[in-house]
Amino acid sequence: MGVGRLAEIAAPGAGAARIGLGLAAVGRPAYINLGRDRDLPAERPVEVMRRRSHELLDAAYAAGVRYLDAARSYGRAEEFLADWLLERPDAARDVVVGSKWGYTYVAEWRTDAETHEVKDHGVETFERQRELTDALLGDRLDLYQIHSVTPESPALTDPGLHARLAGLAAEGVTVGVSTSGPRQAEAIRAALAVEVDGRPLFRTVQSTYNLLEPSAGAALAEAHAAGRAVIVKEAVANGRLTAAAERLPEALRRVTEETGATPDAVALAAVLHRPWVTVVLSGAATTDQLRSNLAAADLRLDESRLAQLEELAEPAETYWRHRSELPWA
Repeated sequence: MGVGRLAEIAAPGAGAARIGLGLAAVGRPAYINLGRDRDLPAERPVEVMRRRSHELLDAAYAAGVRYLDAARSYGRAEEFLADWLLERPDAARDVVVGSKWGYTYVAEWRTDAETHEVKDHGVETFERQRELTDALLGDRLDLYQIHSVTPESPALTDPGLHARLAGLAAEGVTVGVSTSGPRQAEAIRAALAVEVDGRPLFRTVQSTYNLLEPSAGAALAEAHAAGRAVIVKEAVANGRLTAAAERLPEALRRVTEETGATPDAVALAAVLHRPWVTVVLSGAATTDQLRSNLAAADLRLDESRLAQLEELAEPAETYWRHRSELPWA
């Protein structure tokens, strides 16, 4: 794929195609997003979550969404997505499919598990998870990303892993990274510098960027300028920038009142206004949330309102500390 197809489907002016659907919230019974007690039934067996995933995928595809994002650690998200693609061959030909490796889901489908996922960026984990992803998604996989790279991750320095990832790229799968934590900018710049045989290894970057946590913005702009596709995750800050928030930040409340848009649409639109963004992900758990998110594609914010929203930024360390305290539910 390179970055060509992803950039093509999400070109400026592509409307809803600039918004992708991430399956973190519906591939497993528990996640850290706010409001899940209202979004999902109290009992969440596998088949209930499979149906919810397929409802969202159907609605997203019908609305024009063309990038779909999963991960090994999202419970059964790859399985749910693979089933949907198999049942809808026409859609399967249209969409770009991304997944991630590096975290292992260990909660055994329990919402009260003490640990939900375990991180490892070693070669053995890559080989094991790559086989599992291949068994489910096969040649439908377009993009494979290292999950939540931080500056100290061995994924940035391990030549053996780099050689295996370059081999995957030679097979036609685009190799990328996702980042997390208060030092995302450092991790992004380190990833941009990684080469194998004189060629850049990582062709896409997926990072957390939102009105509360914009610290990766300059590095993401550099990635875009260097020809990488930029995917933004957690644009509504795990629900802190939505109606599910206990109290909306004042500037966001003011802009929603002035525009008549929902808070999530405003937050997503603010990200889409960044010229370096290729795709921003919706993490919707309901079709109503998805529709509200997709309204961002047509929402225009003037410079005055964008400036107001920029006032919401927190220190990165504060943001990530708050995120780490969100309960799995």
